[in-house]
Amino acid sequence: MTAPLDARAVADQLRSRIPAPRVGLVLGSGLGALAEEFTASSRVPFAELPGFSATGVVGHAGALVAGRLEGVDCVALQGRPHLYEGHGAEVVAFPTRVLIALGIDTLVVTNAAGGINPRFRPGDLMLIDDHINFLWRNPLIGPVQPGEQRFPDMSRPYDPELQRLTEQLALEERVRLVRGVYLAALGPSYETRAEIGMFRRLGADAVGMSTIPEVLVARAAGVRVLGISLISNPAADLSATPLDHTEVLAAGEAARADFSRLLRRLLRSFAGDVA
Repeated sequence: MTAPLDARAVADQLRSRIPAPRVGLVLGSGLGALAEEFTASSRVPFAELPGFSATGVVGHAGALVAGRLEGVDCVALQGRPHLYEGHGAEVVAFPTRVLIALGIDTLVVTNAAGGINPRFRPGDLMLIDDHINFLWRNPLIGPVQPGEQRFPDMSRPYDPELQRLTEQLALEERVRLVRGVYLAALGPSYETRAEIGMFRRLGADAVGMSTIPEVLVARAAGVRVLGISLISNPAADLSATPLDHTEVLAAGEAARADFSRLLRRLLRSFAGDVA
């Protein structure tokens, strides 16, 4: 029988190697380069951490990086495991549980997503306003984990105050920021035109294959969450060409400067909270 994953034990191992973080970041496809901007950083490959599964997705480095950015102690996951790789929901959410056990009070989750809303353009950053879970998995199933609620309220999973602040900073930095509902599907195949049509009728503005497991465990632990999707491509029924993962990486590279500028301003505002 497999031993249960112990996030607190892994966090205890990491404390001797990294400073205590305030902000955790989950950096999805095309966005992992932000962690390379940390100062005084330490990098630990997932392979060295018990319970962390290597990610086989191009654009996911598979490492935990800790350091300072804009005066704030941060810890970032460069990439994440996915359900479509064959992992259970508890394995996918485990790295985020470790970040929470390290003491973060804010989690910034990012991903690459296909744009369902016809007003969205590749390279847009979408502030996640809400989500729809079509992964059909929930990492909260099973025994209640230490520090988590049994029945967390998910009526507002993404922190309204952080959303307002991010929109204000995007205006100041002249970063195009749209807002919408993120739908996570299991994958790994891209969706059919009929599926995208259904998702649109359900109210989704963008579709991806991740993120919701991390948000669920963060909210169960009382950690506030900000979500940002990189709109990497138009979804199936809006695209004249076949979908390809290389589009995701190209869009991430194109949006890298805007994403970095926006996140740096956000972190600077956090540093001011304790100045």
